[in-house]
Amino acid sequence: MTQVMTPSEGITTGQIGKFQELLGAALRKSGLPSASVQQVLETQGGELVTNLVATLRTVVEAISKMFSRRVTVDLALSPQAVLDATGHTQYVDANVVAAMPRGQAEDELFFFKPRPEAYRNGLMSDEALSGEFDFLGLNPASPYSLAKTNQDDPAFADTHPNGTHWKDADGRWCFAAFRRWNGKRNVYVRRDGNDWNDYWWFAGVRK
Repeated sequence: MTQVMTPSEGITTGQIGKFQELLGAALRKSGLPSASVQQVLETQGGELVTNLVATLRTVVEAISKMFSRRVTVDLALSPQAVLDATGHTQYVDANVVAAMPRGQAEDELFFFKPRPEAYRNGLMSDEALSGEFDFLGLNPASPYSLAKTNQDDPAFADTHPNGTHWKDADGRWCFAAFRRWNGKRNVYVRRDGNDWNDYWWFAGVRK
């Protein structure tokens, strides 16, 4: 089932109070010198608050564009059986498939598009993608969970080419990706250094 992140009418008094509580706690722990803080308050206080709200707005707008899907995964399946169950044509590295991380038996996957600034000339590195997951407070979804999403809805990748990534035991980036190409539904599980194009959606789970 797809759940869209729908915005509410506006920030509530309770939410404002929670932000004030969190900010107050962080400031009390900071150990900043009072005299210098006072100078900053007098000369840059308004600007700092404006910048803080702008940062919050950026995160909120990014999250509001996400949608989620819940999956239940059979972790007893072999990695190859997980891919076979999707029915997609496979373009895979057998060694990468064999070492795919399994993740959790039940997950809620959040699908998002990275911010435009994550791309350079329409391409994004895995390092930049990792930063986008962090920005949204997500960890990359497991390839097991992503495969189950595409198994449950085979047409999903027709309109939402989707992927996830992880590092292998040697610290090298690996990926699983689903899309429709040349009239076929395909799955790719590989290890390589290619960058991501800007048409991909990515799947994450809450940290």
